[in-house]
Amino acid sequence: MQSDRNQPGYVYLWLAEQLTDRIASGNLPPDAPLPNERTLATEYGVSLGTARHATRILRERGLVITLRSKGSYVARRNEESASR
Repeated sequence: MQSDRNQPGYVYLWLAEQLTDRIASGNLPPDAPLPNERTLATEYGVSLGTARHATRILRERGLVITLRSKGSYVARRNEESASR
């Protein structure tokens, strides 16, 4: 279910949830590059700062890893923790 961006709350959390849903559905599979922050900002109609904050949330949740000068990638799920 997609949440409505116009509902009260922080837009960066909304964007983080949209990306989390894409990862969970397999639309962004493990090891896939996450669209860069400029692309996310354009695609979702948000500011670059909002896209950066959403990406940081995904890193904190362990859903993506960021490699300096390479970009962000969907983290591999540990099969053991995924089955719990």
